[in-house]
Formats: sequence, structure tokens, C-alpha cells
Amino acid sequence: MKERRSYLGGLLHGINTLLTGMKVTGREFFTPKVTEQYPENRATLEISPRFRGRLTMPVDAEGNNKCIACGLCQMACPNDTIHITSETILDESTGKKKKVLVKYEYDLGACMFCQLCVNACPHHAIEFSTEFENAVFDRNTLVQTLNKK
Repeated sequence: MKERRSYLGGLLHGINTLLTGMKVTGREFFTPKVTEQYPENRATLEISPRFRGRLTMPVDAEGNNKCIACGLCQMACPNDTIHITSETILDESTGKKKKVLVKYEYDLGACMFCQLCVNACPHHAIEFSTEFENAVFDRNTLVQTLNKK
């Protein structure tokens, strides 16, 4: 059942809610602002390390990546952004067959930056960089080959 207020009670309730709103507005007015003046501040711009910008495949000092072409990242991707091409070769040192990465394609235009591929990788072979300037004129340039060998 709806509570009935008198005229004076309704007026006091209205003033109370107005003051509550003004208190929130006043508090936000004096808090420091975090708006970045991009592109004027490119030299001093600090990106959060948790930002997901572009998928990269880091390499070691010898230029080798850690990807073993297991395909877990490709299976974890919900919208088929990653396509892995691999081949099986015979390892001379052990005499066993081994999968080798031939091509690692990543479509930045279709990626929704969910990080499921990074979480699925058991060897930490892929990660997101903090690069955020991804504007291009042709969508075909957004399809990238991450392994540079």
C-alpha cells in the first residue's frame, strides 16, 4: 500500500532528495578528473598494463616464439579470430613426430578482446599489448601474421 504524505511531508521529502543529489554533484565536482587530452599528450600518455590492445606473439633473445601449434587458442576463440596452420615433422634428435607452427593469423577486426585465447595458451606464447591505435583504411590490413619466421 502506498504511503500518503501530507503537503508539508512531501515538500520536506522533495527538499531532502534534492540535497542528496546536490551532495553527490558537489562531491564529483571537486574530485580530480582523469580525462586524457589525446593526441596532444602522446609523449606522456600512460596506458594501464591491463589494457587489451593488440594480440602479439613475444619472442626470446634468439627470435623464437614459444608457440607449439597446439590450437587451444584457436578453439577458445568464440568468433574464429585466430587461424593456425601447422605441419608435422620428424624430430631428428628424438625420432618422434612433432608439430611445428607454419602460420599464425590473427584478425584484429573480428577480435572482441575477451582474452580467452591468452588464458587458454599453456605456454604463454601470446599476449595483449597496450597498443591502441588500430585505425586503418582497408580492413584487409587488420588480418596479421603474428609469427615472423
